[in-house]
Amino acid sequence: MDLSVIAILAAGTMAVLAVGMALVLGWANVAFHVEVDPRIEAAIDILPAANCGGCGYVGCNEYAEAVVLNGEDVTKCTVGGSAVAADLGQLLGVEVEETWPYRAVVHCGATYEDRLGRMPYNGEPTCAAANVISGIQGCTYGCLGFGDCVTACDYDAIHVVDGVAVVDYDKCTGCGACARVCPRNIITMVPFKSEHMLVVTCCNEDKGKDVTAVCKVGCIGCSACTRVDDRFHMEGNLAQISYEDYDPSTLEDSFAPALDKCPRESLVFVGKPTEADLANLADVEVPDRVEADFKTTVDDTEWRG
Repeated sequence: MDLSVIAILAAGTMAVLAVGMALVLGWANVAFHVEVDPRIEAAIDILPAANCGGCGYVGCNEYAEAVVLNGEDVTKCTVGGSAVAADLGQLLGVEVEETWPYRAVVHCGATYEDRLGRMPYNGEPTCAAANVISGIQGCTYGCLGFGDCVTACDYDAIHVVDGVAVVDYDKCTGCGACARVCPRNIITMVPFKSEHMLVVTCCNEDKGKDVTAVCKVGCIGCSACTRVDDRFHMEGNLAQISYEDYDPSTLEDSFAPALDKCPRESLVFVGKPTEADLANLADVEVPDRVEADFKTTVDDTEWRG
């Protein structure tokens, strides 16, 4: 057979197959088409596209579907905060109650100088690896300081300073990545009722004499704060703040009696400094004291100090 005829037959066959496949695909597109709720696309446009997982879903698209189709809470976007919650509520006709932005809180305030009983560690320089080695530092509750949280943060909002993870609240979006990778669970996502929150910078649940043996600044469970302020209570040997009673309009001066009574400097304000703070520190040399943050390791649904 002539080669030109073979070429024509081959080209014709390919053309027929192409037309056939186009017809099949066109039919399948109609037959198997799934109608997408236009509100899902609108919700995706509202969300910040951070895909951080802070809402508990794989990404913003999955969360948008859950909000529209399953009635998921519209306030779970920690990056977008109250503005996104309000827009989602308006889109879905849902009344949105007052919400607070979630921010990371590290409940350890001990720098290298404050820690007692530290041992040399030459293993893999990660918190996950060091956490399985006993005896590298006296306090088994405190920050290990190898920066797994720093690596996990996409917003450059947490850094290790003198051995302690410290949150930059100007950059923290509340995505929760740092909390998820901390092997000691000492980082917790907390609703900030104000930009300046009082926290207990310790999570050591041991008795006072055991705490003083391993740390210079850890809470010793003296309960002095509870005797002067009913917003404090003791859980075992550790002082806690009842954040249900934490009024965002509360003046910081109202905590002065408790702050004065604390013998260990375990009560610290964290977050963005107020204008008054900046004015007061204008002519003061700031001490090299790390102000770490707050919450317990056990139950994220329970307010802790």
